[in-house]
Amino acid sequence: MTEADELQGENNAGWRQRAVSKSLSAARTRAEQRVQRLLDAAFALMDDKGTTEFTIQEVVDRSKQSLRGFYQYFDGKDELLFALLEECVRESLEDLREAVESETEPLERLRAFTIRLHEWCEPLGTRRKRGAHNRVPISEFSLQLALKDPERLAAVMAPISRILIELLDAAAAAGAIQVDDTRCAALLVQQTVMYGWLMNRLVQNPRSRVTAEDAWQFCLHGLGA
Repeated sequence: MTEADELQGENNAGWRQRAVSKSLSAARTRAEQRVQRLLDAAFALMDDKGTTEFTIQEVVDRSKQSLRGFYQYFDGKDELLFALLEECVRESLEDLREAVESETEPLERLRAFTIRLHEWCEPLGTRRKRGAHNRVPISEFSLQLALKDPERLAAVMAPISRILIELLDAAAAAGAIQVDDTRCAALLVQQTVMYGWLMNRLVQNPRSRVTAEDAWQFCLHGLGA
């Protein structure tokens, strides 16, 4: 084969590769749009019903797609609910980072994170609502997931844990808190803040429920500040 033939072959391969890549990119975009329509439909149903007690067929009908199309992207309803949980966590992470970055001092950054995390976990109907959707049904699903598949839940919550550990490390390094194990402290703070919403639901008088500031003050004393 001559050098010209080899060059021509490489050019052809390049064109084919670009054509295939363009086709795959278009297919990927269409798939992402279809998945988003399914997620939007599921979120809308969850907001309407205030629960995850909806059917796959309802999601399909609302998204104006086919049942076959649904199973191209999700194995079943639990897989769909997990995707909704991931979307909620992603949305909360963006907001948490924004709250933290608004402060400069290590202890104030830790406080901003704790307060905002509590606000994200507050039940719907409280004075301040975070996020685009009703999070109570997803929070209830996360409790079920904690029993059935704790490793999977831990994986999706890991980014929140990492931010908190970094904030605790910075506050400890600055002498603002006194803790020996920031990973253990992060776990305790998360458990105190994130699942307070569950116990708050048992308190009939809204004024008697644990607030974000209450949670922060409790964690602050626990951290030896």
